[in-house]
Amino acid sequence: MTEEKKRKSGIKQFFQFSVIGGSNAAIDIGVLNLLLILFPTTDTLTLILFNTTAYSLSVLNSYLWNASITFNRTSSGAKRQRVGFIIQAIISLGVNNLIFVAINALFGLFGIPAWLAYNIAKGSAMVSSSLASFFMIKYYVFKDYQISLRKQNKATKLR
Repeated sequence: MTEEKKRKSGIKQFFQFSVIGGSNAAIDIGVLNLLLILFPTTDTLTLILFNTTAYSLSVLNSYLWNASITFNRTSSGAKRQRVGFIIQAIISLGVNNLIFVAINALFGLFGIPAWLAYNIAKGSAMVSSSLASFFMIKYYVFKDYQISLRKQNKATKLR
């Protein structure tokens, strides 16, 4: 694959990933807000549980769509990819929860209404964990091993 094709492919992947990310965001924010409406709380551990539930549902959505659309050329459903996806999801969940809790705590110091603080914190957490997730998925989980193998074979033939 030429450098120009790689660049265009990367832009296309990021666009697809972003569109799917929009559906993930709707699930993530929607589930979090639904849980907060049904079970209002300010308890940090309960907020982490709610955030983790919402995030986990959005990750499931992300895997189903990204494996079949965004990274379908390099997604084989192999055990290595499933395990890699779970590992990146756990790391991204940690990033998401850390930012969500930290921003909520910061806003709590300024007396910002809880519903506003939760949603701003959630948005910030989603952006941070989504960026981390994209790069882990692209360069680790669905890395294009076929291209790597072709490059290795080409190099071996040149020797």
